[in-house]
Amino acid sequence: MRAFFFGSSAFSVPSLEAIRSSVSHVVTKRPKPKGRGYLLEDNEVKQAAARLGIPLIEIDSFKEEAAREAAALKPDLLVVASFGLIIPKWFLEVPAVGAINVHPSLLPKYRGPSPIQWVLWNGERETAITIIKMSERMDAGNILYQEAQPIVPDDDAASLMDRLARRSGEIVPGIVSDIAVHGMPEGTAQDDAEATFTPIITKEMGHIDWNTGSLEVVRQVRALALWPTAYTYLDGQLLKVSKASLTDGQSGEPGQVLDVTKEGVVVAAGDGPVVIAEVQLQGRKRMRAYEFGKGYRNLVGKKLT
Repeated sequence: MRAFFFGSSAFSVPSLEAIRSSVSHVVTKRPKPKGRGYLLEDNEVKQAAARLGIPLIEIDSFKEEAAREAAALKPDLLVVASFGLIIPKWFLEVPAVGAINVHPSLLPKYRGPSPIQWVLWNGERETAITIIKMSERMDAGNILYQEAQPIVPDDDAASLMDRLARRSGEIVPGIVSDIAVHGMPEGTAQDDAEATFTPIITKEMGHIDWNTGSLEVVRQVRALALWPTAYTYLDGQLLKVSKASLTDGQSGEPGQVLDVTKEGVVVAAGDGPVVIAEVQLQGRKRMRAYEFGKGYRNLVGKKLT
């Protein structure tokens, strides 16, 4: 059975590596120019395909010729994991066996592009790895396999994604092997009435509103640890906040820096303090907030906005 693997992020890589012997081609999103120099940066899947020696197809849209050329190769199965583009019905009908998708949520909850971020932001205690038979509706296909995964208190988007990605890499080979032998199973239909959807994450969502509750701020920081990173402003300069937790102590005006301790910089939120553990000031490297706080003149008493 010849499988095409569709993926564009670090989450995709363990699954690709695990089924590499079945994959004839990898399809990924074409990189976009980044930074001041508008440089093209290969994504993790492109790098993995090169390392594994698997032919690569890059596309921006299924309207372009590269997509037609990929369809002409007539794969037997599509395996999709964090691809980043909606695969249209005409392409889903190309493979003789069908298409499966690896989705990191407890479907039908958290359909859409950002399930890992939103389960953290919403304070969920568990998520899942769900493998579905793909349909033209986003993340709405029949469930072939589902395994709940706990969310631990200190999880952020990076740690949760890594754990789900590695576990997916352990699950997918068995699913693909079973399909190769027995064909595509029917699976279990999702209850659309139970479905929830995740909006795409934007850079603006990273701006911390210190008037919100301390728990909300901590969840925001953890949810956005991969991108765009939660941020605030200090003396007019962008200050990224990559780690934060709840703490006890004095209260103050929302956004006011209350103290610098070995745990980090203590800041007042709407209903209590938050301790920031790692920061990155505009134009500087990421560092421990304690070291930053000790080196930033007259930080205590300043207001983050």
